[in-house]
Amino acid sequence: MLSKSQLLARMRERVHHPAAIRELLRLLRVPRHERASLRRLLKMLVAEGELIEIRGHRYGLPESMSLIVGRLETRAGGFGFVSPDRPADLEGDLFIPSGALGEAMHGDRVVARIERMKEDGRAEGRVIKVLERGLSQIVGRYERDDSGLGFVVPFDRRILLDVQVMPGEDGGATPGDMVAVALTRWPTGTRGAAGRVCEVLGDIDAPGVDTKIIIRKHGLPDVHGDDAVAEAVRLGRDVTPKDLEGRTDFRPIVTVTIDGEHARDFDDAISIEKLPNGHYWLGVHIADVAHYVAEGSALDAEAYERGTSVYFPERAIHMFPSELATGLCSLNPQVDRLVQSCLMEVDRHGQVVRSEFHDGVIHSRERMTYTDVNAILTEPDGEAARRYEPLVPMFRLMEELFQVLNGRRRRRGSIDFDLNEASIVMGEGGLVEAIIALERNVAHRLIEEFMLLANETVAAYLEEQDLPAIYRIHEEPDPLKVEKFEEFLSGFGYSLAAPPGAARPRHFQRLLGRIHDKPEEKPIAALMLRTMQKARYATQNVGHFGLAADSYTHFTSPIRRYPDLVVHRLLRAARRGRPDAEAVETLDEELPEVARHTSERERRAEEAERELVQWKKVRFMADKVGDEFEGFVTGVAAFGLFVELVEHFVEGLVHISTMADDYYRYLEGSHTLHGENTGQVYRLGDRVKVQVIRVSLEERQIDLGLVDILERVRRDERSRGARRSKARPKREGRKQRPGRRERQAGKKRGR
Repeated sequence: MLSKSQLLARMRERVHHPAAIRELLRLLRVPRHERASLRRLLKMLVAEGELIEIRGHRYGLPESMSLIVGRLETRAGGFGFVSPDRPADLEGDLFIPSGALGEAMHGDRVVARIERMKEDGRAEGRVIKVLERGLSQIVGRYERDDSGLGFVVPFDRRILLDVQVMPGEDGGATPGDMVAVALTRWPTGTRGAAGRVCEVLGDIDAPGVDTKIIIRKHGLPDVHGDDAVAEAVRLGRDVTPKDLEGRTDFRPIVTVTIDGEHARDFDDAISIEKLPNGHYWLGVHIADVAHYVAEGSALDAEAYERGTSVYFPERAIHMFPSELATGLCSLNPQVDRLVQSCLMEVDRHGQVVRSEFHDGVIHSRERMTYTDVNAILTEPDGEAARRYEPLVPMFRLMEELFQVLNGRRRRRGSIDFDLNEASIVMGEGGLVEAIIALERNVAHRLIEEFMLLANETVAAYLEEQDLPAIYRIHEEPDPLKVEKFEEFLSGFGYSLAAPPGAARPRHFQRLLGRIHDKPEEKPIAALMLRTMQKARYATQNVGHFGLAADSYTHFTSPIRRYPDLVVHRLLRAARRGRPDAEAVETLDEELPEVARHTSERERRAEEAERELVQWKKVRFMADKVGDEFEGFVTGVAAFGLFVELVEHFVEGLVHISTMADDYYRYLEGSHTLHGENTGQVYRLGDRVKVQVIRVSLEERQIDLGLVDILERVRRDERSRGARRSKARPKREGRKQRPGRRERQAGKKRGR
């Protein structure tokens, strides 16, 4: 029987125009007994956007009809972009002008037609069909108009229309409340969206409401289903004698977990020893979630839907119920826990010369923290070294192996972005107490190195088995982006020193070494990241560019990432003998969608985490209007400068309108703003002094002014008299003016 992937492959090979079913049956030589199956497959593929049905019930491949299938992201300006599901022959995403969105909303999966190609490879198009609605709920501020009709102003400014709320559907909300509204009618060309209030979240400034808003805005499942929780409870709290059958007993071996102070779920443990031949015998033992979570179970279905755990400053949304995430599957100390173990013999050059995979059981000796392990390794006579004295030789051996592995990875050109990240310190009432640098010490690096090695080893093994699998891939950067990056570097006197069109990881790695601890390090590294592709899950292994690895997957975190759970299942199946042809066919058909879905869920989680952190940073700065700070220019655009404050790791915008001492022109190639008369140049990496001139909680934006320009303009004002400068930074009146939504509310609600 034909699978979806086989049908698509045959159509690409044999069908060179949109064809009706009768013609497809002939061209594809489908046996009579498979014809009903073909019709079902065609309907499924059309629903998924893999095929397009046009007039006359003809079916064609979207890429052959100048059609793009992907996710729509709209912008506050009324236009949008479609990000293709699969690689397309165009530069970047497909631009959709405001009049070509049709009935689509932000987040929808759509089919769009390419209508115009530009010389630079960019394209403009029109949405012709909505395949899948991205939003079933919208979060926003509930209001009523003069006639008493309720409406919700979306919190997400990318959602372009207010949502009408009919009488009796307001859920008890009062004007000004933040609410979640379930959509009961999507917009059309002649009328707007409508919905009912399904949850009142409360006042936007109340503690914890910001987290609730972000959770609802991004559609994150907040509560585990009753069936999933019941399954988790039935599994019990302890490893049973039956669970141990057929497992390798690693309990006599010393294993430890090393995590952050506030971690609650521990999914990896380490063991290590030195072999007589001088090699290292490293064990990476990962919680065996796959033993407990059966495919097709309620736990599995819910984990697939979530895709990943999400971590906010105040709380975590776990992929699994706590009975598993912090209980039975967590490698807690001094209890037996089931694991899948990857054992690797590593030579003095960092090469894995032998590996073994086991279903095992461990008994972790200690729950170590990064802080304690770092103290042990950096303060040999310190309190931590005395407290954990029996384990000190083990940690010394880990550090020794870390140096070997890290050296090998650097030699092959792996790129390490070693930039300080911000850590938010929360106080009472959900308010930010401080924002500090999160420093990665030797213990962080050590564990990271061991996890990378295990992931590579598992990926290489799966590839050797020649079975369908999921890989973590990172494709080579777009040559055009590399060319633009090289042009930008030249302004700083740097170069990748790579042949045209042949930049390799080592070229980027060497550049990072040259700019380390220089003022321009952060902006160059940030632009380097934007030059790279985004890592994602895929069934075709093309390697991992950033790690300079031929094969890479995610094996080490099945408690918090669904792809890792899938990899555990695939690894176990491969170790038990090659699956039969039907099982392989099923994997071939299902895994591409698993990879696409989990990549999308990962992006959703990252966006939610990033947005809440940014919001909390803005709140933290709300009482600092008028204060002055040192900062670095981290971005340059035609409308101004992005500046990150040295003290608080907070980024704000210096709008071009506040730079009133001159006319500033933006030069895209060099990422600079040039003053036409003064000759003043602002570029990425410049250290500047800024003043906080406005903090908008509604827009979640911090407006800054350059102190030297503000002072210069004010001096000029005083010398000229009373005329008010446009550069005066507070822009008080703007906050009071009705916004875009309020000005257009009457028109929108009448649609």
